[in-house]
Amino acid sequence: MRLTTEQRFWNLLKEQSSYEEAIGLMAWDMRTKAPQKGMENRSEVLGVLAQKVHEIQTSEELKSYIDQLKKSSHDNVLTAALSEVEETYKRTTKIPTALYREFVTLQSKSEFVWAEAKQNNDFKSFQPYLEELVRYNRQFAEYWGYDEHIYDALLHNYEPGLTVSQLDQVFPKVRRSLTHLLEEIKKAPGQPDPSVLKGHFPKELQKQFSEEILKKMGYDFQAGRLDETIHPFAIGLNINDVRVTTKYDEKDFRTAVFGTIHEGGHALYEQNIDSKLAFTPLATGTSMGIHESQSLFWENFISRSRSFWETHYPLFLKHAPDRFRQVALDDFFRAINEVKPSFIRIEADELTYPLHIMIRYELEKALIQGEIEVRHLPELWNEKMEQYLGIVPPTDSEGVLQDIHWSGGDFGYFPSYALGYMYAAQIEHAMKQHINIDQAIRAGDYYQIKQWLSTNIHQYGKMKKPLDILKDVTGEGLNPEYLISYLTTKYKGIYQF
Repeated sequence: MRLTTEQRFWNLLKEQSSYEEAIGLMAWDMRTKAPQKGMENRSEVLGVLAQKVHEIQTSEELKSYIDQLKKSSHDNVLTAALSEVEETYKRTTKIPTALYREFVTLQSKSEFVWAEAKQNNDFKSFQPYLEELVRYNRQFAEYWGYDEHIYDALLHNYEPGLTVSQLDQVFPKVRRSLTHLLEEIKKAPGQPDPSVLKGHFPKELQKQFSEEILKKMGYDFQAGRLDETIHPFAIGLNINDVRVTTKYDEKDFRTAVFGTIHEGGHALYEQNIDSKLAFTPLATGTSMGIHESQSLFWENFISRSRSFWETHYPLFLKHAPDRFRQVALDDFFRAINEVKPSFIRIEADELTYPLHIMIRYELEKALIQGEIEVRHLPELWNEKMEQYLGIVPPTDSEGVLQDIHWSGGDFGYFPSYALGYMYAAQIEHAMKQHINIDQAIRAGDYYQIKQWLSTNIHQYGKMKKPLDILKDVTGEGLNPEYLISYLTTKYKGIYQF
C-alpha cells in the first residue's frame, strides 16, 4: 500500500526521534554509569548520531513534506508539528552539517574534561575547550541571526519569545528586591539554627525517603528510575522512560532530598505529555523556563512549605538517623529554610538562588558579545559573587567550574532557571484560585495538584509556546511581583521581622 505524504512525514519524524532517544540514553549513561575509558569512543558515536539527526532536520525530503502538508493541514497536532519542524529546519540549515558534528563531538569531550577539571580544581585544563565552545556559539548565533543582541539568538533555543531587553528590565528589579531582603534577613532577630540538620545521614536512607516522596508526587517508577550522578538532571527518553538522577551528601541530606524533588518536578512534566505527541518533536517541554517552573514549584512551593513538613515529618523521621527525633518540627522547618549565601548554585536557598542565575547570565552574555574573555572568568565570577552574595569561592571547583552547562555548550540556558522561578510563582497564584493547595499538602494527597498541572501545562508538550502557556494559565505575561511577594511574605515570617 502506498503511503500518503502525511504518513511519510510522521515516519521520518519517528526515525529522527529514534536517533534522539539513542543520543539521550547514551548521554544518561555517560553521566551516570559509563566507564571513563569509554568516554572518547562514546563521544565519537554521539557525534555520528547527532549528524544523522542534523541530516534529517535539514533534508530536502523533510522540506518537501513541510511545503506540501502546511497548505492543507487541518489537524492541530500536525499543524503544530509542521510549525516546530519548519522553524528547526530554517535554523538548522543555516549551520553546516560538518560544523555541527564537530560541535557535538566537542560537547561530549568537553563534559568529560570539565568533570576532571572540577574534581582537580583545574580551570586551565578546561579553558581551551570552553574557548572553543564560546567560539562555536558565536558562530551559530551569527548564522541564525538576531534583531538587537547576539545573545537573543541563543536565548531563543531555550526560551522562545524572550529577549535580552526584557531580561535586562526584569532581572535588575528582582535583584534589587532580593538583595534588600537579604540585608534585612541578616539583621533579623529570629535566626534559625542550622546545626540541627548536621550529622551523618546514610545515603541509602536518603534514597528511601526520596523514593517515597517521588511516589507521593505521582512519579511513575514503571516509566522511570532514580540514579546517582555528579550533577543532578532529569532526562526524558520518551514519555514512558523519564529518568531522574540525584547527588547524595551524607553530611547534608538537603542536597539529595530537595534535588530529587526538583528533578521529579521535571520528570512529571515529561511523563504526562499527551501520548498522541509521542515520536514527534512536540513530545517535550515547551521551554526550559516552563520546565523549570515545574521543578521549582515542587521543590520550593511544595516541599519547602510548612504544610509539607507538618504532614511528612513523621515519614522523614522513619528514615532519618535517631538524633533527628530530638529536633522539634518548627526548628527543623526554619532550619531547612535558612537563608545563607552559598558557593554552590544547586545547594542555594530559595531566596539567593536567583542571584546565582543572574551572575551566570551576565557573564555568558558578556562572553558571547566579546566583552570578556574565557581566561578572565574565574576572577570575574568571584567579583560578582562578592558583589551579589557577599562571599568569594575559595576554589574554582566551588566557583566557575561548578556547573555542567557551559561544558555542554548550553549558552542561553541559565536565564531559564530564574524565569522558571517567576513562572512558578505566577502559576502557584493561579492554581490557588482553583485548589486549596495547603489543604492538599496537609492531606498528603497530590493528585489534584498533579492533575491541574497536567491539564493546564504538561499535556500540551510543545503544542503551545511558553508565553502562551503563561498567559493561558495566569491571565497575564511575565510578572516578577508574584515571586517577590512570595519570598518577602515567607521570610518575614521565618525571620520574624
